[in-house]
Amino acid sequence: QVQLVESGGGLVQAGGSLRLSCTPSGRPLSMYAMGWFRQAPGKEREFVGFISRGGTYYYANSVKGRFTISRDNAKNTVYLQMNSLKPEDTAVYYCAASGTTYYRSPVAVGDYDYWGQGTQVTVSS
Repeated sequence: QVQLVESGGGLVQAGGSLRLSCTPSGRPLSMYAMGWFRQAPGKEREFVGFISRGGTYYYANSVKGRFTISRDNAKNTVYLQMNSLKPEDTAVYYCAASGTTYYRSPVAVGDYDYWGQGTQVTVSS
């Protein structure tokens, strides 16, 4: 069983930056492709981005050019760097891990095996 522990959420003004971290316990990060999702009140959970085991990445259009995912297997941590934040980025952010090798970008909730508890990001205008 893998538990994902997230940190780094908070309140920030529009235009600001935050960095989220996610660490799996029980298994090495190198075993998984890692994704980030978010869920705003009253909305479905939506894909933000993912990074493969080999370091390739893919982002949702809404965050492309502002958000960056990276992984440090030595520190067993994956990061979501969020810049130029907008009020519409306000949501609970979740990291997720997939042990499956996909020959496409895993953008669906069902593509992932394990989920973190979520961390709140609030962007004020």
